[in-house]
Amino acid sequence: MLLLCALGAGIGLISGLVAFALYHLIGLMTNLFYYHRVSWAFVSPRYHALGPWSVLVPVAGGLAIGAMVKYGSSKISGHGIPEAMEAILVNQSRISPRVAFWKPISAAVAIGSGGPFGAEGPIIQTGGAIGSLVGQFLHVTPAERKVLLACGAAAGMAATFSTPIAAVILAIELLLFEFKSRSFIPICVASVIATSVRFGLFGTGPMFHVPAHNFGSFSALPFYLVLGLAAGATAVGITKALYFVEDAFDRIPVDILFLPAIGGLCVGLLGLLVPRILGVGYDTITDILTGSLPARVLLTVALAKAIAMCVSLGSKTSGGVLAPILMIGGAVGGLFGLAAHAAFPGLAVTPGVFALVCMAAVFGASTRTAFTSIVFAFELTRDYQAVLPLMFAVVIADAVASSLLEHSIMTEKLVRRGVKAPREYEADVLMGLRVDAVMSDPVVTVPADAPARDVADQVRGHLADRPTHQAYPIVDADGDLKGIIVRTDLINLPEEELERLTALQAGTPDVVVTYPDEALHEALGKMLTFDIGHLPVVQRCRPKRLVGFLTRSDVLRARHRRMAEELHRERIYSPSKWGRGPKASKGSER
Repeated sequence: MLLLCALGAGIGLISGLVAFALYHLIGLMTNLFYYHRVSWAFVSPRYHALGPWSVLVPVAGGLAIGAMVKYGSSKISGHGIPEAMEAILVNQSRISPRVAFWKPISAAVAIGSGGPFGAEGPIIQTGGAIGSLVGQFLHVTPAERKVLLACGAAAGMAATFSTPIAAVILAIELLLFEFKSRSFIPICVASVIATSVRFGLFGTGPMFHVPAHNFGSFSALPFYLVLGLAAGATAVGITKALYFVEDAFDRIPVDILFLPAIGGLCVGLLGLLVPRILGVGYDTITDILTGSLPARVLLTVALAKAIAMCVSLGSKTSGGVLAPILMIGGAVGGLFGLAAHAAFPGLAVTPGVFALVCMAAVFGASTRTAFTSIVFAFELTRDYQAVLPLMFAVVIADAVASSLLEHSIMTEKLVRRGVKAPREYEADVLMGLRVDAVMSDPVVTVPADAPARDVADQVRGHLADRPTHQAYPIVDADGDLKGIIVRTDLINLPEEELERLTALQAGTPDVVVTYPDEALHEALGKMLTFDIGHLPVVQRCRPKRLVGFLTRSDVLRARHRRMAEELHRERIYSPSKWGRGPKASKGSER
């Protein structure tokens, strides 16, 4: 734990510095592409004076990205987080050094040339790559390497948005697929260090300026209910549109080198009409949250940003989806707020509140990280009044998205690659059950002095009558455990040996046992370690006193009961998904 914490602190420091460098690298690229000057200052491309020639800027950036994808690393295309998830799920948390090098450069070029993306996705993937490389260099276990990868990812988000708590929760919800002290503590350390680096380099304020808002009282909850429904529908629309466009680009018979340029051309044309969609758009998000944009601008920004994001990412370029999702969600919420105030002039809720809440709700519903989005928006406002509206709208939006889409905007890409990502985390049922809850009792035993021939005949008859155990405990006259005999021991014995040997001589005196109060998880670990399918159950106080017998079938039956409970619930609420199904035959559990 101390080693992981120390490594997490170092990864947090490096990721914080990388986030600072990428932020200014994006500024450099923006200045080069749109203002033809060398400056590291972070500026918005929407104030350029290139006129119609600005259409060619995203095309040039797309060509550069295409070359990086083709000749650098194909893993840099996309928004970064699914690639980090894939590395954990199928590659033992190993990320290539090429990704750590090319991802921030490609993201800076893509965003600096007008790509409608955020820096958070590339930073999360880059931070994860740094953590993975540290783990590979030190030759730690895959489980520890996963923790280090998540440390880098959380540190990248924390350093980008100044939201250390949300960064930790995002790493848990999207990358770790577990909640353990072994991983939680190092990730917190990395997030704290990365945020401290941000405070030292950028200041202590959040990424977006959020003014003080009036979130209303209990009477405002119906508005948040409707807003949650609208946010869920928006998240579903964004996800479906993105992968529809991606499928369309996959059918274009053009080399990968030129696909991002085609997407760049579309972005350039849209940017000529709506300059606010170019680049990360953090300034536009701040304008939305302060409620300073009229309805016409909000509607235009929401539609144009969604189209630009889908076309760009569908064309295999590099960039993050969180910032555009935040802008789209904020614009939809801003429109909702203006409409609500027009219909109810006496509404006490500040218009910008709906933008903030919808921004978090669309973020949580599209990524299926409801907890992260609630904490993220709370850390932006640092106002406890925001908690209840955020919780209410976010979970409603998440429920809408979950009912209409099987996969999120993050996991859909993984599923298309044949990778299944866990959607829900729960305690292992085998860790909560004791051996005595599922063991067989009474036990079919074999006397130690019984002839092997008689035992063989008994086993054959027992198997014919009811096929259950493949092994049988050997006991003495007092019922104490002396050994175990496996069916294969009897099958492999020559006939003359069967006549000559006793059960104890034909069996095995060295027995791996379990105890009535032992967790099934531990007992299963013994079975896997020793490659056996059965464990005699003995008393702890009297290690030879046999009280039961545990088999693989008993363990699987406990798991099956849990699955049956879940499937029963799913069939009740989703009968069209599961159907009636065939009726199980008697004894099929075994």
